[in-house]
Amino acid sequence: MAFEWKGVFPALLTPFTKEEQLDISMYQTNLQAQLDAGIHGIIIGGSLGEASTITEKEKESLTEFSVEYINGRIPVIVNIAESTTTEAVRQAALAKKWGADGLMLLPPMRYKTDDRETITFFKAVAKTTDLPIMIYNNPPDYKIDTRPDMFDQLVECDNITALKESSRDVTNLTRMKNRFGDRFKVLCGVDTLAMEELCLGADGWVAGLVCAFPKETTAIYNLVLQGRLEEARTIYRWFMPLLELDIHPKLVQYIKLAAAGTGIGSEYVRAPRLILEGDERERILKIINDGIAARPSL
Repeated sequence: MAFEWKGVFPALLTPFTKEEQLDISMYQTNLQAQLDAGIHGIIIGGSLGEASTITEKEKESLTEFSVEYINGRIPVIVNIAESTTTEAVRQAALAKKWGADGLMLLPPMRYKTDDRETITFFKAVAKTTDLPIMIYNNPPDYKIDTRPDMFDQLVECDNITALKESSRDVTNLTRMKNRFGDRFKVLCGVDTLAMEELCLGADGWVAGLVCAFPKETTAIYNLVLQGRLEEARTIYRWFMPLLELDIHPKLVQYIKLAAAGTGIGSEYVRAPRLILEGDERERILKIINDGIAARPSL
């Protein structure tokens, strides 16, 4: 499937039952809400999808279900976050087998590679697949910074075509555009910087709170695209307390609780994560409920 890295790409939650089993029914509910809102692609098994705890079989089930359900309407992207090059290459082949349309590729997990090792890792995966690849740069969480200058050596990989930029350095977007023009699409990966980066020319938004508020997320993207910035700002300012749930170590628990609040998710997580309780739960619930109560009319 030919597609462009443009628009809103939800980093989908992985719903579980109370017994920590995969909840495909709830996954379908959320996926349909995303499709109804007009999202442009989905990402399976990312950080928000609890990549570190789902099994290969579960990732296969989610991917194959999504491919069949979506039926070519939008691209299905599978995340790869592995510790070894060999396993990353194997996961890329599996994603192709399962019917995925593209890959989101993180640098190696656990070991902090230097620039040469990071570039070699990305190239090794890219040369074994024909699927388009979006590199995921998130040094605050994963400690490896895939800077704009490193893409000088990735240009030769025709299927490395995009960057999910989550460094929190907004100027990286302009550096990428100045250096490479449109060779690499750049998608904002931090909810609290999304409108700023879209206004600066980001090609899209890999979103988190979209999992609970899909219509509001796509509205911001579409309004910015249309130059209707005041309308977009109004929604974005309402959204900000909720978007801040995306930049916390417990983003999975927080966003799952928000999706439960809007009726398109459940709060069940897989251990070692635990459902929120006590004062923390009340504090996050207040943010969610205040947001729902003041939800803007679109």
